[in-house]
Amino acid sequence: MITKLPRWILVGGAVLAFSAGCINTAALMGFTRLSVSHVTGNVSLFAAAIAHGDFQSLLYIGASLISFLIGSILSGFIIGQTSLKLGRRYGWALYLEAALLLISYFLYQQHDYLGQLAAAMACGLQNAMVATYSGAVIRTTHLTGLTSDMGAAIGNWLAGRKISMPTLGFQTIIWYCFCGGGAVGAFLFSKIGYGALMLPIAIVFGAAFVYNLGSDRLPEVHSPD
Repeated sequence: MITKLPRWILVGGAVLAFSAGCINTAALMGFTRLSVSHVTGNVSLFAAAIAHGDFQSLLYIGASLISFLIGSILSGFIIGQTSLKLGRRYGWALYLEAALLLISYFLYQQHDYLGQLAAAMACGLQNAMVATYSGAVIRTTHLTGLTSDMGAAIGNWLAGRKISMPTLGFQTIIWYCFCGGGAVGAFLFSKIGYGALMLPIAIVFGAAFVYNLGSDRLPEVHSPD
């Protein structure tokens, strides 16, 4: 349970959630019409493709799902921990994510489906790299589990039970930032197409640069995980 949240974690989570919302909306509005930031909906589409014997969709959706998984594997390989701890490995993981997003931009511009795979890999990497802090799972590329956690916390509060307000506040910020990123991504995509991806690319690259520059000066994080 979070009792006090370091500001840099709050800002970092919010920024990454905004970026993911922007990326996912651009992917959904583009020619693939598939999410890149989460798995559940795509698994349902994959199951529907099995039922209808749509082998082309099976190939495309299955490749996107595997790419998200590969991104998560890369995160585990690079960072190698389940609780949030300072270290330059987060910075390098963010640089890799930015590179994957840049590759996806150029491929999407050519209407190459590999752009979908690069973007899904980037989101898988980001979602897995944040892990947990003080028992609270921090995810920044989808909202299903986070919304469930928020609802359960509110239910407990209504029942008169003690809850962690900092945890609920942080989850609420992540929720609204992802939504806001999606709105901005939709607006940009309607104006400049896949050029909308340049905003999250700049955000992730900037986050990596700032983190690596200042990680030695950030206060040490002590999470009981």
